[in-house]
Amino acid sequence: MSFAKLNSKDIPQNCFHIAFLLQPNFTMLALSSAIEPLRMANQLSGETLYKWTIVSEDGRSVHASDGLTVEVDSCITSGVSYDSVVICGGLDIKSTVTRKTLSWLTHLSRCHVALGGICTGSYLLAKAGLLDGYQCTIHWELLASWQEEFPFLQSSNQLFIYDRDRFTCSGGTAPMDMMLQVITKAHGKVLSAAISDMFTHEHIRDETDQQRVPLQHIVGATQSKLQDVVGLMEANIEEVLCLDELANYVDLSRRQLERLFQKYLHCSPYRYYLKLRLTRARQLLKQTSMSIIEVAIACGFVSTPHFSKCYRNSFKIPPRDERNVSAQQLHQVASQESSLGSVALNHL
Repeated sequence: MSFAKLNSKDIPQNCFHIAFLLQPNFTMLALSSAIEPLRMANQLSGETLYKWTIVSEDGRSVHASDGLTVEVDSCITSGVSYDSVVICGGLDIKSTVTRKTLSWLTHLSRCHVALGGICTGSYLLAKAGLLDGYQCTIHWELLASWQEEFPFLQSSNQLFIYDRDRFTCSGGTAPMDMMLQVITKAHGKVLSAAISDMFTHEHIRDETDQQRVPLQHIVGATQSKLQDVVGLMEANIEEVLCLDELANYVDLSRRQLERLFQKYLHCSPYRYYLKLRLTRARQLLKQTSMSIIEVAIACGFVSTPHFSKCYRNSFKIPPRDERNVSAQQLHQVASQESSLGSVALNHL
């Protein structure tokens, strides 16, 4: 099968052209979350920074998982040249794989087109062998079976991952964060922050953020006591409970509780609790003006040095540096916001 490479005459110079390949039963939320930041980037900048094209394998309309039907612009063999192609997956992704689409994706890879997947769209890239040697992710609901089918992939539970000319995203609203990162890298923090404000998207998550996988999905519906203990941990971040208190709450011995955590969560109760507290601390450092000592106390640490040591061991960066980076970004946004605001008003 051959694929011609033609240039679209209606695309402005220096405009980044993205094709969104819709798979049957794709997730509408993930698609919208990916496209809307691009639209707003054009609107606020007053320039055509991005162009997007909706495609399907045969050029016919595609039904989303919510029952809506989306008309597409072209088929995959139209010959149009793209800077990037994003596969939009959704329900029952494994049944949507075809040899024709896999061949097209392989062709794009040989032409050095950046390839991505959102929601479950990463599955097609893995099936085509185009994620071998790359770090990647997929929606948590498919993560376990994906790791079993592709055991040699460098997969993780991150919200989204960029690795050279591949980018994969978990889905939901995470594509918005991913696209905001794309815009930041290409056009600066000021524009992406302004887009975030327009969508009342208070905090732009980055590649270090993890998907929040429902505990029931990890441990199974029968492990109600383990779920109760984790819920108790989440509700007591500042006033940390000891292991004996947690065990007594669910009528288990300390040793029984430790075995449950090791079997289903592959760590000790102490380690799991510590990770919850440090994750909360990172959110507070990035999203609030609380001092480091206030963050430490709010997350159950008895001293700032102990908090700093645990934080550095977990995130490879001291909390003070984390706070300084966030402060520098906010200062940069504030110093340039007025100039961007005047451009935005002219194009609303």
